[in-house]
Amino acid sequence: MSTIIYPSPIFGPIHSRRLGVSLGINLLPAEGKFCTFDCIYCECGFNADHPAHRKMPTRGEVRSALEARLQDMQQNGPKPDVLTFAGNGEPTANPEFPEIIDDTIALRDKYFPEAKISVLSNATLCGRKKVHDALMKVDNNILKLDTVDTHYIYKVDRPTAHYDVEETVANIKAFNGQCIIQTMFMKGKSPDGTDIDNTTDEYVMPWLKAVKDIAPRQVMIYTIDRETPAHNLLKATHEELDRIVELLKAEGIYATASY
Repeated sequence: MSTIIYPSPIFGPIHSRRLGVSLGINLLPAEGKFCTFDCIYCECGFNADHPAHRKMPTRGEVRSALEARLQDMQQNGPKPDVLTFAGNGEPTANPEFPEIIDDTIALRDKYFPEAKISVLSNATLCGRKKVHDALMKVDNNILKLDTVDTHYIYKVDRPTAHYDVEETVANIKAFNGQCIIQTMFMKGKSPDGTDIDNTTDEYVMPWLKAVKDIAPRQVMIYTIDRETPAHNLLKATHEELDRIVELLKAEGIYATASY
């Protein structure tokens, strides 16, 4: 099984399908995962296969490492399009996440003021006031919503603690449109052999209604791009993704697809 465990606290830059030249900021331990989901499609593998034993990087460690990397990029390139909080799990789980966002904004303004700051989050902690307020400060507040079907969520996203999809949608709505919804569409079988396919109207139409209620400034839909820890998963087709994009556009929602 091939998985990707990212260095911490800085990695890349890499070329993102959705964001361009992206300098990664990993607020989780370097040797393993720390996530409130255990998605069967996660490129970092299953949580249990990569337990994190080290502490999360501190605010000071992140600030020092980020500034050193930005200084190097300023002198030697490449110029980043975006500074992206991602990596080995859920970035907002770092207890110093709000303060690290403030530091990152200051360093971005100093070295690459045209670069955007993005956070890739599964939205499980965005109801916390400090997390919400920090996410309101970034350019791209990208929140996962793969479906609004609870059964599917527990088969595919596999929350590691209490998760209520209606509560999550309400928390996302509280951003008043200052967010981007990111959704993985795929097909196949879950590890227990259950058929899964969120490209059908059974899943798409209730999800579309929730997205309309959230009224995000953009929706990013995508499908599997790398090897997954669960076997028997299949990419959504171009035609399936294009159909969903057209449904979103018909509702006046800007949407893009990564195949």
